[in-house]
Amino acid sequence: MKLITLAGPPSSGKTSIAIRTLQLLREEGLRAGVVKFDCLTGRDGERYRAAGLPVLSGISGNACPDHFFVSNIVDCAAWGHEQGLDLLLSESAGLCNRCAPHIRGLYAVCVLDNLAGVDTPFKIGPMLKTADLVVITKADIVSQAEREVFAHRVRQVNRKARILFANGITGQGAWEIGQLWRDAAEDDELTGGRLRFSLPSAVCSYCFGQTKIGHEFQRGVVRRIEIPGLETGGEQEQAQ
Repeated sequence: MKLITLAGPPSSGKTSIAIRTLQLLREEGLRAGVVKFDCLTGRDGERYRAAGLPVLSGISGNACPDHFFVSNIVDCAAWGHEQGLDLLLSESAGLCNRCAPHIRGLYAVCVLDNLAGVDTPFKIGPMLKTADLVVITKADIVSQAEREVFAHRVRQVNRKARILFANGITGQGAWEIGQLWRDAAEDDELTGGRLRFSLPSAVCSYCFGQTKIGHEFQRGVVRRIEIPGLETGGEQEQAQ
């Protein structure tokens, strides 16, 4: 079974692109399914089911969706094997630009929205910088110059990735994406494998439900802003 990770900011078109691509692969005889990670709620699972795709949905709740992903991906892959899938797509929650849900040795995809602004690629972290394929959506709404500038900014951030323009409504680009997914490497044993980049590190009192504001209520890993003339700690520290 091939395991592919799909990441991108919220509303960038990840699910629409995934459905179009997986439907084409199904027509080629591949049995594909999806694991959809979300934060609080989501209807994408219903969209996948309506498209006739097996789907497993997970809600991270008050936990970091990246940590939720890495804590559950082994079991999700086992589910994919039990379903007899040829390809399992893991779609991230798209909560923040610091997400890092890509795994070494497995095909990694990042979806970006061309309407988000030409500087957006510089604001995206590991999910763009470590991706094998970058899919740019909504490029049909902007000018040719804006498309080229956006793609150039993506290239500045990730010089190795393949860049494709796609449209989740019309299906443009889905065939090319599908061929890349079809030729992706088979997944190895995930247990003992490694992520391509470390996950966001924020294990603090607020992670465990603290709502009071102030240094005396902060425990765990805390990073403070550096303010000239004021003792704030600056770098990441271990709060007692």
